[in-house]
Amino acid sequence: MTRKVALITGGARGIGFGIAKCLAKEGFDLALNDIRDESLLEAPLRELRNFGAKVIYCRGDIASSRGRDSIIDKIKTHYGSLNVLVNNAGVAPRERKDILETTEKDFEFVIKTNLQGTYFLSQAVSNWMIEQKKADPGFQACIINISSISATVASVNRGEYCIAKAGVSMTTQLFAVRLGEFDIPVFEIRPGVIATDMTAGVKDKYDKLIEEGLCVQKRWGIPNDVGLAVAALVRGDFPYSTGQVIMVDGGMAIPRL
Repeated sequence: MTRKVALITGGARGIGFGIAKCLAKEGFDLALNDIRDESLLEAPLRELRNFGAKVIYCRGDIASSRGRDSIIDKIKTHYGSLNVLVNNAGVAPRERKDILETTEKDFEFVIKTNLQGTYFLSQAVSNWMIEQKKADPGFQACIINISSISATVASVNRGEYCIAKAGVSMTTQLFAVRLGEFDIPVFEIRPGVIATDMTAGVKDKYDKLIEEGLCVQKRWGIPNDVGLAVAALVRGDFPYSTGQVIMVDGGMAIPRL
């Protein structure tokens, strides 16, 4: 039986690597995307292969059309098919600034990767998935966008990040509607405070907030929490829920008195 293939952008560390491990355990072969040199990633690639998965590394910047094309071309050459796209790659603002001080350069840096890159990679992959579906009606595919609680929770010291993630949320709905006729579901996973390289610089701040009750479940999230949610979606455990948001935030977004 042919193994399914998943592309995970930003998949070599943090949330992306947590997702990659869960999908490797689910029996997927993987295409891992990052912008670093492959020589720096021997350990994570080896760990994934130890689960029995075939793994290729697709170096490329999703913020550029050339980068996106190179990623897809490598997958087509090596695997010849793609069942799952996990849009996980993202960048934090280079410097957290109040929205009254944010520069256009900082804004464009975040938007180009987190929103524009996600949107146009989804477009390219969607067209390829449609081709595969037309060639084989039994072909199964889905797209999963990793957004953030910042899609709805305002942080005035990183407004560009919030706007990008809100855009990813609408991107999910748009592609869910467009791909509905092809039975290709699109989902959004909205993580809360997850322990990664991106959040390491604000660890003390969130340690205190979590202890004071920021989340219903009083702990940091970990990449595996997000990976398990992705695994459930790609297994088809939610067959009638395209366009929906899965919260992985320890109950942080629940309105409370």
